[in-house]
Amino acid sequence: MEKKNTERKVALVTGASSGIGKAVCKRLAEEGMDVGLAARREKELHALAKELKDHNIKTLVLPTDVSVEEDVNDMVEKTVDEFGRLDIMVNNAGIIRYGDIEEFSTEDYKEMMETNCDGMFFATRAALAHLKKSKGNLVFIGSFDANHPRSFNPVYAATKWWTKAFVHGIESIVGKDGVAVSLINPSEVRTDIKDKNGTEYKRKYEQGDVLEPEEVAEAVLFAWNQKSWTTASEINLYRRDKMGDFF
Repeated sequence: MEKKNTERKVALVTGASSGIGKAVCKRLAEEGMDVGLAARREKELHALAKELKDHNIKTLVLPTDVSVEEDVNDMVEKTVDEFGRLDIMVNNAGIIRYGDIEEFSTEDYKEMMETNCDGMFFATRAALAHLKKSKGNLVFIGSFDANHPRSFNPVYAATKWWTKAFVHGIESIVGKDGVAVSLINPSEVRTDIKDKNGTEYKRKYEQGDVLEPEEVAEAVLFAWNQKSWTTASEINLYRRDKMGDFF
């Protein structure tokens, strides 16, 4: 596969403080990219920035709540001011809340919609002009639930359906401008996200049972490494026996 020259390329990753986002930052840093690290947990971002110094790249710590429009605009502006460009924007930040729909709190509903939907809209809107200049990549981390919603998380599934529709809508608009748009839908990933019983996935599953964050990071890199006229539109990354949950 033809690889892009990543010299002086710049990535911006939301939800970078842990899990998939952290793994994506590490993988892109290994490719020689400078990386903007965005998340709410500033302490964890500084720890990651220190770790990435081993790759001889530059980082920028960006404490950001993606549900806040001004935060997101500042995140993108500071990244471009610092590095002079933006080549790949990875919309990863997201949360999940569980509960019986008749008792599901308005607060949880709004928090999930604001983070999972509004945050991706704000980041996309702010980043697109810069990605058009660089002929760059816009990558979204979706979910298995975008294609297979289940009874115990209808609101979360709805946010991922929204993401899927938004991604392909944006793809239909900016492809002519040379921007590659990709959606990655993983099934369970061993991160600190909790299941409906409050157990972290990284503790619930043993290594090899489900996906690792690094596997999702490789999918992001795959999307980046497509030829300049090609886009990896949608990547479904499931554990091999996942569909056995249904059939």
